[in-house]
Amino acid sequence: MKNILLVDDDQEVSQSVANLFDSDKYQFEFLEDGDGVKDFLQDNQNIDLVMLDVNLPSLSGLEVLKQIRQSKNEVPVIVISGFVSTDNAIEAMKEGAYEYLTKPFQVSKLLDTVNKACGFQSESESIVVEDQPVSLDTGIDGIVGKSPEIVEIAKMIGQVAKSDAAVLIFGESGTGKEVVSRSIHRNSRRSSRQFLSVNCAALPDTLLESELFGHEKGAFTGAYYKRIGKFEQADGGTLFLDEIGDMSMLTQSKLLRVLQDGTFERVGSNQTIKSDVRILAATNKSLVQAMKEGSFRVDLFYRLKVVSFFLPPLRERRGDIPLLIDHFLDKLSQQLSLPRKAVTKKALQQLSRNMWPGNVRELENNIHTALVMSKNDDLQPDDFPSLVDDSPRVELDLSVLQDDYTETFRKIVEPIMPKLITNSPGQIYHFLESALERAVISTCLKQFNGNQVKTSETLGISRNTLRDRIAKYNLY
Repeated sequence: MKNILLVDDDQEVSQSVANLFDSDKYQFEFLEDGDGVKDFLQDNQNIDLVMLDVNLPSLSGLEVLKQIRQSKNEVPVIVISGFVSTDNAIEAMKEGAYEYLTKPFQVSKLLDTVNKACGFQSESESIVVEDQPVSLDTGIDGIVGKSPEIVEIAKMIGQVAKSDAAVLIFGESGTGKEVVSRSIHRNSRRSSRQFLSVNCAALPDTLLESELFGHEKGAFTGAYYKRIGKFEQADGGTLFLDEIGDMSMLTQSKLLRVLQDGTFERVGSNQTIKSDVRILAATNKSLVQAMKEGSFRVDLFYRLKVVSFFLPPLRERRGDIPLLIDHFLDKLSQQLSLPRKAVTKKALQQLSRNMWPGNVRELENNIHTALVMSKNDDLQPDDFPSLVDDSPRVELDLSVLQDDYTETFRKIVEPIMPKLITNSPGQIYHFLESALERAVISTCLKQFNGNQVKTSETLGISRNTLRDRIAKYNLY
């Protein structure tokens, strides 16, 4: 029998949560305020798990969590919130929460989490529930969204911020790799020291080496003075290496030495310098492919990839687009000293459907351009340069493609043909996009006998994104 302390000021919610669990395995104790949690745990040493709501009448759940950890009590704590913010998610995980969940609960996730925290096998496989979506507000760290991927990223930031582990961030250009890196730094013990960034693709090899390690006067042509490199400047802080995949093999070997023993020499000097710097690196390239081609060191890859993040492209989290638009409208109108304009419903629909190959950066650029150039009272579709053309209606004959259909693709496309021939090009594109996506994921799952890890790695998408698509396309 496992004993759970559930702290929530809503008795009805507490009881409904308790009713989800097998009474032969779990016994629940209830508190309605955070004030008495620390004393309760001291008086009841048999508590195996604490479920802690964020919003409590006196102390917040996050303050209670801090009290529990300061008292050296290592009981697993699941933090629960009715309305999630990214900074709360980061803070909860940074303070040592076992997990961070939201109301309304994803019931299968709740059951899995509690069972694992208490050492039981998952029971959720035998329970059929309809999971509820997560809602998310904008966080203090510039991480904006409501998608499950963003929630997971926020929780990972809170976890990795507690250590000095190297982090490697994967994602297309414009997905927010530096935003995540800055958030990790701000939530780490190094937050009072420097955060510096270097774009490894923007500098030739000799200049990059000097930028990182510094150089002595006269070390090379044009070295008219001694330069202190980023590793010295960031001592005690964090160094973000963007586009690490573009670094030459020679500079990679020197970076590897710094990661191994924290020492380096300035260009043109024999003096060994020590530096305590946390490395966060990012790339939009496949480093696995680069290692196969011999252009990236295997030992450096594993030094950098102690923890890895994958940032999904904006087209894989379209539900975040309206929140991002609001965020950029607030931010840019203030920066530009311009009136904050609203976006019309039609423009918002088209912005949400757009592919955004430049991701969040491209969306921000479009909002910036529209605010500066628009002569309308509200922002219209023609104020945004990257929008797909949604106006004309055409008929589309796909019969010429039939010889190239895979069996899976044919089965998917044929049922939607009536819709394709009566809709606009933009809508046609997205019908086909969904059909192709379903076909590719279905085929890949079959190839790996349903193995989601191999499928997500092969497709280059996160596990959360894959699970979302499996549910969306009924690929169970």
